[in-house]
Amino acid sequence: MDSADGKGNREPDRESDAYRICFLLIDGFALMSYAAAVEPLRAANLLAGRRVYEISHAAPAGAFATSSSGARIEADAEIGVDFDFDLVLVVAGGDPVSFEDEHSFSWLRSLGRHGVRLGGVSGGPVILALAGVMAGRRMTVHWEHAGALAEIYPELLIERTLYVVDRDRITSAGGTAPLDLMYALLAERQGPDFARAISDWFMHTEVRPSGGPQRSGLVERHGTTEAAVIQAIEAMENHVADPLRLAQLATLAGTSPRQLNRLFRERLGRSTMAFYRRLRLDVARNFLQQSTLPLTDIALATGFANSAHFSSAFRTEFGTSPSAFRKPKKPEEGEPTPPRTASGTAAPSPDAPSSDSPPAPAREP
Repeated sequence: MDSADGKGNREPDRESDAYRICFLLIDGFALMSYAAAVEPLRAANLLAGRRVYEISHAAPAGAFATSSSGARIEADAEIGVDFDFDLVLVVAGGDPVSFEDEHSFSWLRSLGRHGVRLGGVSGGPVILALAGVMAGRRMTVHWEHAGALAEIYPELLIERTLYVVDRDRITSAGGTAPLDLMYALLAERQGPDFARAISDWFMHTEVRPSGGPQRSGLVERHGTTEAAVIQAIEAMENHVADPLRLAQLATLAGTSPRQLNRLFRERLGRSTMAFYRRLRLDVARNFLQQSTLPLTDIALATGFANSAHFSSAFRTEFGTSPSAFRKPKKPEEGEPTPPRTASGTAAPSPDAPSSDSPPAPAREP
């Protein structure tokens, strides 16, 4: 068996010195996330003039994996059989929390025991967590999955960053973040000059650090630079499970409750507490999509007194009950079940940008 160094890299004992990477693709994976991870490797082989990276693919279904947009990637590695890799990257999207395949989980655990470096992209880190291989490791995941994952595994060391490299585990938030991760991997193995040439190849001239934020700032997301409003929203996002009162929000924003309400109505078209309630309901809606948590747990995690109170507020806001929203619609015969957006409609992947347009006003609590 190959020996491992302190970074999780193995010294190859085979004839080829190429670094072997296998992509474990889970049906519904985000094509953009996959492309952002695999294309820099292809370009590296091209620019190096030789095969410095060997790329393989594995799929739980066996023959191929299908992306959320319908693209099929043929599998040439066999789960549970092939172990001769330096790195296995799991790419997933849609609803990774619902993935149940003990064969894949067992393989990932065995790979880890064999000294293979493990990684996840977009929803892929969720699969690693489900397999039980992320204990004691820092990690990141796409922001849509972070809340649900933290509720299921509160002991996980989840960071809201672009990517995390922790010894023999590497995780990326997906979208275009794998480009930044691959820059780090290429720089580690071929040096920064070579990595910079690959980034220039893809016109990715501003390489972001691993600790960069996953989402745009509050100013960009809400379209206002009003300091009191931004400060109040930041406080709301930090107090979802334990909602603050209007007077507390006003104090943190450095203004009066009446003035804060006026600013929210002028800038965002709704009262302060109506905005706050919608924000909490949006978080709850993501929990319904991305986890199997009981309604009572979701209610408490988003600041509602009980499931009845939560269900009433949810129905008022979205026109359906939480249980009905969670229940997937049956696809037409022969059609794959698509992942769902926060509104319950079909979506290409969780990497697609969420709508940040002002939501409809909700009743104040």
